[in-house]
Amino acid sequence: MSRPEEIAPPEFFYNDQEAKKYTASTRVQHIQAKMTLRSLELLNLDPDIPQLILDVGCGSGLSGEILTEEGHTWIGMDISADMLATALDRDVEGDLFLADMGSGVPFRPGTFDAAISISAIQWLCNADTHSNEPKVRLTRFFNTLYGALKRGGKFVGQFYPANEDQIIQITGAAKVAGFQCGVVIDDPESKKNKKHYLVLQAGTSDRPLNLGEMDVESAVPRRERKISKKKLKQMETKKDYIKRKKVLMKKRGRAVARDSKFTGRSRKPRF
Repeated sequence: MSRPEEIAPPEFFYNDQEAKKYTASTRVQHIQAKMTLRSLELLNLDPDIPQLILDVGCGSGLSGEILTEEGHTWIGMDISADMLATALDRDVEGDLFLADMGSGVPFRPGTFDAAISISAIQWLCNADTHSNEPKVRLTRFFNTLYGALKRGGKFVGQFYPANEDQIIQITGAAKVAGFQCGVVIDDPESKKNKKHYLVLQAGTSDRPLNLGEMDVESAVPRRERKISKKKLKQMETKKDYIKRKKVLMKKRGRAVARDSKFTGRSRKPRF
């Protein structure tokens, strides 16, 4: 089964018909509510003080409704105008903002106490167009998110990584932005119910992330350890290097010659 981000960009995939179908599904409503409550549990916010929370990729406001029920004020941003229109029809409490998270979080520094994202940030890893470079979009998102959070502000983002490389790509960009970073995995042995939560903190806080006995840094996959460029070159053959570059060019939307048995071979000298 194809992943939504492999079919079309989110602003086209979640059209009017898909937005209404998604929102009307009782199964989706149940899962969204469960993941939002889990995100709030990880955030470990003060239950006695209402917080201002940013909902990144808020969609039709399913997660926002849970934030309202828990007594928080929220602002939602999403790239799909049809999803936001559905949220308006449902008369959700939060303010809504049409914006692409890959272009950055367009709010003043220190605006939010916390932020959440449900089933959205994996879209940043997909090169929908020639200009959408995943690394650039991830860097821009996390840099601006860091700025939009108050000192000690926290972010929990539930996401569906396509592979472990995407986890490394996402956590790497978050660390470069300055976050303390980790990944919590619920039901790790289950293929169907396994859920990944990116947990971030911008500086120190009186109420740290609720990770139980798990340390924030230890939640990062072991493959996070970076391999130096020099060591990578020593490990790679010429053919591996060419194939890696071709994959990179494909992600950037460029035309690439197909592989053959001659790929990576040296040409014979001509007279």
